[in-house]
Amino acid sequence: MTTTTSAPARADALSPQLDATEIEALVTGAHGDPFSVLGMHGGGDEPVSVRVFAPEADRVEVIDARNARSVAELPRVHEAGFFAGSLPRRKSRFLYYLRKTHGECSWEIDDPYRFPPLLGDLDIHLMGEGSHRQLYRHMGAHPREFGGVDGVSFAVWAPNAARVSVVGEFNAWDGRRHPMRKRHDAGVWEIFIPGLSRGIVYKYEIISASGHRLPLKADPFSFEQELTPATGSRIHGLVDHGWADDAWIARRRETICTSAPVSIYEVHAGSWRRGPDGRMLDYDELADDLIEHVTDMGFTHVEFMPIAEHPFTGSWGYQPIGLFAPTSRFGSPEGFARLVDRLHNAGIGVIVDWVPAHFPSDAHGLARFDGTALYEHEDPRLGFHKDWNTLIYNFGRREVSNFLQSNALFWLEEFHVDALRVDAVASMLYLDYSREQGEWVPNIHGGRENLEAIELLRSTNGAIRSEVPGALAIAEESTAWPGVSRPVEDGGLGFGYKWNMGWMHDTLGYMAKEPVHRRYHHHDMTFGLHYAFSENFVLPLSHDEVVYGKGSLIDKMPGDRWQKFANLRAHYAFMWTHPGKKLLFMGGEFAQEREWNHDTSLDWHLCEEPMHGGVMQVIRDLNRLYREIPALHVLDCDPAGFAWIDGGNAEQSVFAYLRKGAGGDAPVLVVLNFTPVVRERHRIGVPIAGTWREVLNTDAGLYGGSNVGNGGAVEAESVPAHGHAHSLEMVLPPLGALILVPDDGSRDV
Repeated sequence: MTTTTSAPARADALSPQLDATEIEALVTGAHGDPFSVLGMHGGGDEPVSVRVFAPEADRVEVIDARNARSVAELPRVHEAGFFAGSLPRRKSRFLYYLRKTHGECSWEIDDPYRFPPLLGDLDIHLMGEGSHRQLYRHMGAHPREFGGVDGVSFAVWAPNAARVSVVGEFNAWDGRRHPMRKRHDAGVWEIFIPGLSRGIVYKYEIISASGHRLPLKADPFSFEQELTPATGSRIHGLVDHGWADDAWIARRRETICTSAPVSIYEVHAGSWRRGPDGRMLDYDELADDLIEHVTDMGFTHVEFMPIAEHPFTGSWGYQPIGLFAPTSRFGSPEGFARLVDRLHNAGIGVIVDWVPAHFPSDAHGLARFDGTALYEHEDPRLGFHKDWNTLIYNFGRREVSNFLQSNALFWLEEFHVDALRVDAVASMLYLDYSREQGEWVPNIHGGRENLEAIELLRSTNGAIRSEVPGALAIAEESTAWPGVSRPVEDGGLGFGYKWNMGWMHDTLGYMAKEPVHRRYHHHDMTFGLHYAFSENFVLPLSHDEVVYGKGSLIDKMPGDRWQKFANLRAHYAFMWTHPGKKLLFMGGEFAQEREWNHDTSLDWHLCEEPMHGGVMQVIRDLNRLYREIPALHVLDCDPAGFAWIDGGNAEQSVFAYLRKGAGGDAPVLVVLNFTPVVRERHRIGVPIAGTWREVLNTDAGLYGGSNVGNGGAVEAESVPAHGHAHSLEMVLPPLGALILVPDDGSRDV
């Protein structure tokens, strides 16, 4: 803007229409409708006037934007810095900006209070009814051009506030200087502030209806936040990344559908691997190493524990506050976008943990956001989680439901995430979750089901299916709630998959027992098949099993060191050949011995030791077989894909079963011996005559085993067994698993 040197005219004194009460409210930061006072007013029959609150200035001039000439200097009408005056020579409003002077310094700036409302009528309508699926495109802070001026638009929901302001270093954290306009139909406050840009830290200063000034609040829709322990939001806007994953997006549905091999590697980004100095890797460094490792190990997907910003590192992200901001611990939002893009281009899907069940009560967060229980419930019987000391979202409030649903779509649409793993679904579904009698409030029918949470989950899953083709959600749900992964139109919750927590609990319990006692707990390994196809299941060996004193997976195994490793290898073979998709937490692939610690790197040096390296090779080979052999994955979620051959041999702790594919796919035979006793001449019935090739033996020497096996193949004999006309006489290795497939020349009998 051009600075003129001519002396400005003096504007007339303050218009009598503006009384002292309003001025006092404005300069004390108590005025709830600043746009009715500030900016340019009048025109026509009324004189044009300009009113400015500028406590940082000694003088304020009005500049005509058409010719860059000073129209008038505004009188200071309040010692706190309120300038106002009439412009008698002007009969109509005009485009202007301001020149402010303090001492010898002067600067020119557009007046935030000359701009019209930001949000359109349709946006306000959709916000009001809680149906704005792309809410994040309008809420929060967005760098933009508005009316030919560069700046940032802000919008925040605080319907019960008396006044909301944007504060930051740009205005000396003074809530009087940028109070916002309230859009009453939606309870949203908005303002466009010229001259601001990306990277500037800001918060909202909110005055409650009772006049109480609340702790400064981070933006619920911030797209980037300061590095913890700082709590400010950072102006950023939507992620700016040139995506190059069109080929992946076009085929991602086929990579995660029920007939696909889905093998998930669960990662905590802060402790997977660290730099030599112990620092956390940034998103780009993580991509460099993680893609190589995941590709080498043969996993199809990476699941990141929550990426959304969270104040307490020890929560691992499960107590988020910045739901729309990838955590700044590892870099910028663009860094996370590059990580996802690079994973996709390496043929690896991306799953992100999503936490809609609860949020922490930190003062800068959502708790009593506008002085009322806005996002949460007022009644602690509905709104407080005793287990985690967190607050429960008010799922029945349409704006809160809209906030969460929009957030789910945000990660899928803006960051190209392929699936959301929804945390703590059970805590959402049941009003009495982890509560004693009298500590919860029944629903309108007198039941324990959280009807509002159920509707949120169903509507969100429906929105994902309609808005983001090929993407889905996965439920961490630990109860027998029916139809979690059944389509919404069929009465289900609409998830693509559900974690099989029962399978995890039962099988790890079995494996932890000394082999001599396993005969009494045989059903722990077989019980899961009674319900294995009631849902689309993921078999999880997740982070939850290696924390809080539970020890590592290898540490759970009984026996001496050799037996521990043999047990773990056999259990992995059981998992990878069992119906259901697979999930393994980082470190499990090389038998991390130490319990997981989020503050330090995994013990990667163990990979150089033969026994640990052997476990890695087992996982590589299991993932390869799982991907390459259709019978191991195409009917993972269909009862036609599994058949027991011998599921009742409790005395010997031996299990034998078939995995089947579709059409002409050859079956796979799996035989497991969960005792340290070598089973010589053990007979197993088979449905196909001819040679059966041993494609994996967990007791092989290259895995760290004792090399007991069948020389790579077994010939079927015309000896009936287990209901089949042919059978194999086999050697079963100690604490070992065998995977066999019929040779190409074999035939059905």
